[in-house]
Amino acid sequence: MLEDNYPRRSSVATGRMRIRLVLLSFLSVAQSHAATRPNLVLLLADDLGIGDLGCYGNKTLRTPNIDRLAEGGVKLTQHLAASPLCTPSRAAFMTGRYPIRSGMASEFLVGVYLFSASSGGLPTSEITFAKLLKGQGYSTALIGKWHLGTNCHNKSDFCHHPLSHGFDYFHGIPVTNLRDCKPGEGSVFTRGIRLLVFIPLQIIAVTLLTMVVLKYLGLVRVPPLVFFGLLCLAAMILGLLVCFLHYFRPLNCFLMRNHEITQQPLSYDNLMQRLVTDAAQFIRRNAKKPFLLVLSYLHVHTALFSSKEFAGKSKHGAYGDAVEEMDWSVGQILKVLDELKLANNTLIYFSSDQGAHVEEVTPKGEVHGGSNGIYKGGKANNWEGGIRVPGILRWPGVIQAGLEIDEPTSNMDVFPTVATLAGAPLPEDRIIDGRDLMPLLQGKTQHSDHEFLFHYCNFYLNAVRWHPWNSTSIWKAFFFTPKFSPEGANGCFSTHVCFCHGHSVSYHHPPLLFDISRDPIERNPVTPATEPRFQEVLDTMQQAVDRHTKTLKAVPNQLSLGNIVWKPWLQMCCSPSGLSCQCDREKQARRASH
Repeated sequence: MLEDNYPRRSSVATGRMRIRLVLLSFLSVAQSHAATRPNLVLLLADDLGIGDLGCYGNKTLRTPNIDRLAEGGVKLTQHLAASPLCTPSRAAFMTGRYPIRSGMASEFLVGVYLFSASSGGLPTSEITFAKLLKGQGYSTALIGKWHLGTNCHNKSDFCHHPLSHGFDYFHGIPVTNLRDCKPGEGSVFTRGIRLLVFIPLQIIAVTLLTMVVLKYLGLVRVPPLVFFGLLCLAAMILGLLVCFLHYFRPLNCFLMRNHEITQQPLSYDNLMQRLVTDAAQFIRRNAKKPFLLVLSYLHVHTALFSSKEFAGKSKHGAYGDAVEEMDWSVGQILKVLDELKLANNTLIYFSSDQGAHVEEVTPKGEVHGGSNGIYKGGKANNWEGGIRVPGILRWPGVIQAGLEIDEPTSNMDVFPTVATLAGAPLPEDRIIDGRDLMPLLQGKTQHSDHEFLFHYCNFYLNAVRWHPWNSTSIWKAFFFTPKFSPEGANGCFSTHVCFCHGHSVSYHHPPLLFDISRDPIERNPVTPATEPRFQEVLDTMQQAVDRHTKTLKAVPNQLSLGNIVWKPWLQMCCSPSGLSCQCDREKQARRASH
């Protein structure tokens, strides 16, 4: 009997051993897979020029931490924003798609969100890299600026909010940093106020004066009701102006933590320190599992600010102070990664959403915009200065240190790059315009995967770039260019930003053609007389445009006038009554922690 049972017991033991071996093998593979998935830290500056950093040639601004990041990784010298404006550029960055595909490209003059109670924003149908990585088990956080909308139908649906787009945690501003958010820094609405308030008041004043004179001379009888009506209209316009100036800051400039308003209006006191401390805490909380951190800086968009440790310390006034404080914050992130021994398993990306805002000059003549180096133009236009941005990536042991790549790349490339690294399959139900950067970064290919790149000015196709596979030339053709003002300037100073259509631009037939590889400052367009292949190049680029245009589908415009105007029923307020939108739960939380 014992002999009969022995083989059975042996067989059972062998089966159990096999199961254990299979389980151990599975766990080993899973752990190996987890180990190969890097943490991802994406650092995105706001309005930073490519000429503002030491590693890109600046000699007077101190950026040692960002320079150290470049020395330890790859520096992209032809890294391009998909749009020269905040909202559409960030939409492209998050989704890997041209903003026109998601409706995040305005047909109107205004190309960004200015009010927290606007109904437009990144559609819920769009897939962000945060959503993909969250599905792969990553902890995800966005700290800083969002600027892609908040609510759709009521003030608590949060349909466009970061938490609805794959982020587990959000701490920052839902809209953007504006001069109007900081007392004493002026207003971005000066031109609009002049058109909508001062000119109508002048017309009313002239009309009243004319009627008084005519009535005094006995030439016309004017009923008192007309005088009363005009005076009431003037009073109403003035009243609306006073209300706008008084309420804009608390209603639009506030900090949120997830879905809760924590500081309204926001305070700039130690704001950078607060946000970077929160970013460091997020890293510490998630040190044992893969994480995605997007640190989306408010620096160096106006209103400029910096803490007392940096104020007045740079050679470039308030702008330089802000750049140097941002560089310090990059150092803090590197420090915590080193401390937790996470540096070798973390891919860090540093860039800017578009080029420097060259028209940012105060009434006192203080320059509050940055430097785009040798490049023409800046924010809000597609000259190289508006779209060529810093691009730095570091992953020790995986990406070669000290490498410089001059191939055309895009901020849309971040999406497929991080998705592939996280093991997330790319969506198959939509076009992804970005390309995985890793083959280029690791030297597996020497040529950018972008043969063509399309440069949009809001909704309108402004220019196209062509890098032929068998050539070092990089052709760029403009269908229209902005009219700089005053004449001979390097920007649209009379309107504060350049616009994208109508009388604000000059159209070119044939398109204005440059070879960026030989003329990066876009000073000398080629002609049939100087380039024998002129028409052949333009024909090839037009064919690419035609193919690209056929891939576009009609979608609701998220930046239409109806979607960007202020809607009172969407207005968020930290006071339940809504009568006084003022609170400072950030200060209360700091006191509690102390």
